[in-house]
Amino acid sequence: MTTAGVSHGPGYLCIIDGCPAGLLLSIDDLLPDLRRRRPGQSKIVTQRDEEDLPEIWSGIFEGKTDGTPIGISFRNSDQRSGDYGDIKDKYRPGHADYTFDAKFGFRDYRGGGRSSARETMCRVAAGAVAKKLLAIQGIRILGYVKQVGDVRVEIPDPTAITLDQVEANPVRCPDAEVASKMIALIEEVRKDRDSIGGICEMVAVGVPPGLGEPIFDKLKADLAKAMLSLPAVTAFEYGNGFASATMRGSQNNDPFVNHAGRIETDSNRHGGMLGGISSGMPIVCRVAIKPTSSLPRPQQTVTKAGEPTEIATRGRHDPCLLPRFVPMGEAMMAIVLADHWLRQRASRVL
Repeated sequence: MTTAGVSHGPGYLCIIDGCPAGLLLSIDDLLPDLRRRRPGQSKIVTQRDEEDLPEIWSGIFEGKTDGTPIGISFRNSDQRSGDYGDIKDKYRPGHADYTFDAKFGFRDYRGGGRSSARETMCRVAAGAVAKKLLAIQGIRILGYVKQVGDVRVEIPDPTAITLDQVEANPVRCPDAEVASKMIALIEEVRKDRDSIGGICEMVAVGVPPGLGEPIFDKLKADLAKAMLSLPAVTAFEYGNGFASATMRGSQNNDPFVNHAGRIETDSNRHGGMLGGISSGMPIVCRVAIKPTSSLPRPQQTVTKAGEPTEIATRGRHDPCLLPRFVPMGEAMMAIVLADHWLRQRASRVL
């Protein structure tokens, strides 16, 4: 996948390479996840009003992929670039303003330019294509909000969660009672002109054993890179993750069993990957999302010339990024799994 565009420019472009020919595909396949990602969908996310409607330019003929690059475009329609005029020479805390200047020597200060999270609609569109390809193989991917601030939901069996449960409330937590506490916390920090972070958990079921490479292209490594390439992601873990640091081997290992003629493990502490290769068990991973960096409350910073100053970010921003992150995380998981499924298919004679 290749993307181009900035949040306050004409729009975004997405090129998807390597999709096999013959896959039934239309705009209607892209819209459900794009609508889950779009701004303005509830009062606990940014109120920027964008439809995020895709236009397919290439790669589809008579309703099927033709094996050539799939080109998709999105037009921006609700930019308010004037919101950023008074901060063009100030470095916003938590943003990539300073690092962009350090790398390129100049930057688009309107809404973060290239580093804006609006770019993720391209990823969600590509993820929708990958999801459809994977669904033919019986692979299903679902994400949900596991934690906002210190409000956390316990999910005994991630594979039992359904899309209807996730979409039943605007925070996308599958437990209604915990979701209401999360929403209350988000409202509290929003009224305080602040923001809050959390954790998104994602699960892929139906993944066959054998996906991934033994060394540098381990499935876990590619998943980590994909997730950490998304805006605001600060950490990645799978299976027991950081909790394994305090365990003994006897507590962390998953004994193998023969289940109806199929080799499985009787638990899934390894999160579906061993040695960087899928084991056939559900792949379960989590990412930590930092609090939104753009705040309407005053913060201390410096100008491009290094002069001390104060900044309060205007514009429309999410008080919590988690609700809209879910389809983004799902998309990157789907893209990585589709890549590795295609590689595995091509690497075997039988």
